[in-house]
Amino acid sequence: MMKIKIKELLTNLIAIFYPATCIACGRVLLQSEKHICLRCMAHLPETNYHLDKENPLRLLFLGRVPVENAASFLFFRKGEQVQHILHELKYNGNQGIGDFLGECYGRKLATAPAFETVDMILPIPLHKKKLKLRGYNQSECIAKGLSRSMGIPYRTDILLRTEYTDTQTKKSRFSRWENVKEVFAVENEDDIKGKHVLVCDDVLTTGATTEAAIEKLLQAADVKVSVVTLACAN
Repeated sequence: MMKIKIKELLTNLIAIFYPATCIACGRVLLQSEKHICLRCMAHLPETNYHLDKENPLRLLFLGRVPVENAASFLFFRKGEQVQHILHELKYNGNQGIGDFLGECYGRKLATAPAFETVDMILPIPLHKKKLKLRGYNQSECIAKGLSRSMGIPYRTDILLRTEYTDTQTKKSRFSRWENVKEVFAVENEDDIKGKHVLVCDDVLTTGATTEAAIEKLLQAADVKVSVVTLACAN
């Protein structure tokens, strides 16, 4: 009991001298707020793509690879809040924001007819070398949040990344495809046969990485595949 009280005291002292701030705007968070203040949450640029089956994100995959549904939580615009949030998740070690936003989006997906038949969530994997360097997979952070609010399990032992690739940031669409077309593998495929799997990632631009992952899943097993990301280019 004494140890618990001391821990609580230390936590409160740290909060006084180093208060948690909003990732989006930098304001000190209220006790009821987590990662992002309510004001910023209310003004995040949501796409509402999960409510429109024929949204631009799903149409992006037409003629490339068959997907049941595709949606993204937020619009990504260079220099704006969402870019800062994604940078915190991907490069500054803030795993909690991925989990938090994944949970927020999962609550919306759980009530969307297009995603009601999803059986399992598969985060886009990192190669073990990059995973060791970064210490975590940002897509898995998102998957944890989605899983919790959707009530659907996530798995990291099915879709694997077998080849290490350079960053995709400055590559063209074709170069991105060439860079990732043979980097994925599928294991334990019996566990996804006949199921509807949800592939998740942090951001989608050209869709090359996601497309390569979906193709490998479809080659390995009789599955239906949907896609969600935290953000997509606007």
